Amino acid sequence: MDSNDQAYMARALELARKGIYSTHPNPRVGCVIVRGGQIVGEGWHVRAGEPHAEVHALRQAGNLARGATAYVTLEPCSHHGRTPPCADALVTAGVARVVAAMQDPNPQVAGRGLKRLADAGIDVQSGVLEADARALNVGFIKRMEQGLPFVRVKLAMSLDGRTAMASGESQWITGPEARAAVQRLRARSSVVLTGADTVLADGARLTVRPDELGLNAELTALALSRPPLRVLVDGRLRVPLDAPFFQAGPALVATCAAVESGEPFKAAGHELLCVPGMDGQVDLRQLLRELAARGASEVLVEAGPRLAGAFASAGLVDEYQLFVAAKFLGSSARPLLDWPLARMAEAPELKILEMRAVGDDWRVIAVPRRDS
Repeated sequence: MDSNDQAYMARALELARKGIYSTHPNPRVGCVIVRGGQIVGEGWHVRAGEPHAEVHALRQAGNLARGATAYVTLEPCSHHGRTPPCADALVTAGVARVVAAMQDPNPQVAGRGLKRLADAGIDVQSGVLEADARALNVGFIKRMEQGLPFVRVKLAMSLDGRTAMASGESQWITGPEARAAVQRLRARSSVVLTGADTVLADGARLTVRPDELGLNAELTALALSRPPLRVLVDGRLRVPLDAPFFQAGPALVATCAAVESGEPFKAAGHELLCVPGMDGQVDLRQLLRELAARGASEVLVEAGPRLAGAFASAGLVDEYQLFVAAKFLGSSARPLLDWPLARMAEAPELKILEMRAVGDDWRVIAVPRRDS
């Protein structure tokens, strides 16, 4: 792999990351156009329905795109959606070479974009910094390949693994830097999901708070322009409509209750989604499929031990983000997960991907070992 190719693709990925808060339901994509060893055009996809990264970069490059190399973090699209095919735009511009980080998992593209370029006589290469490109769009990839969103479970706990006092008091276990990191997790997600217990106990609203994001003005504006869908899992409709959660804006309520129960919610600007379940417990996998069908690529679960434990025990968690505070809450405090395990052999193993200080707290990112 050419070192120049890696360097230019790294810049394209840097551009793509600028769309982390705003491209939903589209993937985050960046493009760099290089001619004679100089970058002559750059672009990134900002919002769904607006020009893709390649178009922005080609506009900046102008006539200098002819004979140039285009570095794109995702295979250029080949189909007409809300915007014209980017593969055609690259052909028309006369680029000589296209380097893609990865093939598009979207069945509507899936290699057709690269083939369109190759058929036009353009030198095509794929797979440069692919792991980085895949990490940037893990949710989009999973949704396209499995029909399910990527599920992150965020948990804040003490050193002794407790999330709240026995009374339910939990504000604040962690400090402001950790809370800002959680705000950024919310802002990048398609959906922020919680349960009735959390909303009733904490008065949770689960909104994105701009003053806590810790982002520059440009990224803050982008994050606020596309707030995540707030989803409440409430199988028996226990949360009243005057709860702070419902006062914070439109929400979707997933429930097992009868569909006719939805009229008050609809009148208040919310949506009631009836999901199959047993004993008032929503079928979480079916809920995730429904959310994916609506374009949700990344779901952030911020819930109490019962719902978080239900996601974990059902094998639906792709990533855990644990924020650990340097304090003890004691043996009577509430546990991290409500997930009874009888034997050591049942204990699931995790792979820790990252562990670093966040202010006075620690952030641990871990994923399940699927072969354990």
